[in-house]
Amino acid sequence: MLFNVSAVLLFGAASVLAVKTKSAGGGAAIVLFLFGFFAAGTGAYGPIRDLVASFADFANHLG
Repeated sequence: MLFNVSAVLLFGAASVLAVKTKSAGGGAAIVLFLFGFFAAGTGAYGPIRDLVASFADFANHLG
């Protein structure tokens, strides 16, 4: 079964979890960084989206 979840929703939920648990690690910083660009849709949105999409395709081909 395949689920299709928006990247903004996914990173938003991860950001809320990181803030609630007071995570200060590098992973939380990356999640918050990516969420900011996905939510804002800045000029860096395109390259970051392409990077995340290529990682998702890579992960999809693994399984």
